[in-house]
Amino acid sequence: MFPTSVTVASQDTTQDYTRFGWTVAATANGACLITDDRVAGIELTGELAANVRRFLRANNLSGPVIEIPGAQRREIHLVTGLNRVEGAIEALRGAGAVVHSDGAGVPLPPSTLSTGALTWGIAPAEARWMPPLVALAAAVRAASRRARIVGIAC
Repeated sequence: MFPTSVTVASQDTTQDYTRFGWTVAATANGACLITDDRVAGIELTGELAANVRRFLRANNLSGPVIEIPGAQRREIHLVTGLNRVEGAIEALRGAGAVVHSDGAGVPLPPSTLSTGALTWGIAPAEARWMPPLVALAAAVRAASRRARIVGIAC
């Protein structure tokens, strides 16, 4: 599922993440964010992930991003604002995103970097905010539109 080189989540790592108000579980694979009505994870891959990341950065909308190692770019954007967003969630899924919400677990990077492990692309302490889900949905829509325009122009 999610590759990590961590075998057990340390108590320090788990406590470090709870300071953000997150529900975090210590698992055999490391710390895991338990999604709820305040925080979710939106997983993107490939070119869509790269284009969304550029859009968010260009518009000063970037929030915490977990990078998952592998042959293809894969990342999870942490978002908030989950009330009355069913249409945005459907649009995200329609664009190929995986929405981790409603008690789903999202693996969190270890506090110490280890080769092959999950890492923070943008750490929570470095992010100026956690964007609402609808902002990420708008970024996905803009990135998808841009990809279609570039594809037509080629």
